[in-house]
Amino acid sequence: MPKNLSILVVEANPDKARQIIDALMAAGWSDVHALAQISGLERSIKMHAPDIVLIDLANPDRDTLEHLSLISDTKARPVAMFVDQTDEDLTQAALTAGVSAYVVDGLQMNRIKPVLETAIARFQLMRKMQSELDAAKRALEDRKVLDRAKGILMRQRGISEEDAYSLIRKTAMDQGRKVIDVAQALVTAADLLS
Repeated sequence: MPKNLSILVVEANPDKARQIIDALMAAGWSDVHALAQISGLERSIKMHAPDIVLIDLANPDRDTLEHLSLISDTKARPVAMFVDQTDEDLTQAALTAGVSAYVVDGLQMNRIKPVLETAIARFQLMRKMQSELDAAKRALEDRKVLDRAKGILMRQRGISEEDAYSLIRKTAMDQGRKVIDVAQALVTAADLLS
């Protein structure tokens, strides 16, 4: 794990916050900022732009977890949360909020580094999976548009599917455009004329 990560620590107890910062620095991270109240999280994230957020909460509640997902931009950075106690609903709420690591039984200094490493790895995996899912959805939508454009040409010109695709492809090459852009323009024009 890179040593030049910027880490934001949210811990209400100043002594415990100092212990966490010391543990992070002992692990090789020097760009560490502390925040005493979760209510200031949004402002601190804008100010410090951390690579990861570490939150220590004794007793989380659903409102805090929902607020966390809104202000910490869990899609942009991993969030590791240490809690003293939880239940099934709170655990699910934390996962829904995008928390990358949710550790029950509190924060122990010897677990900080492996938990952060796990949070980052899980965050990167989830980001990769989301990217692949988005690409698959785009490809499926593009396929539908292309099939629809071919169908329009097949009906209007009385040509085969292969000839319809060739015509779309040739038009795209002649105009220096992507095949999907030509297909979308054809579908849009057909929708306007129908």
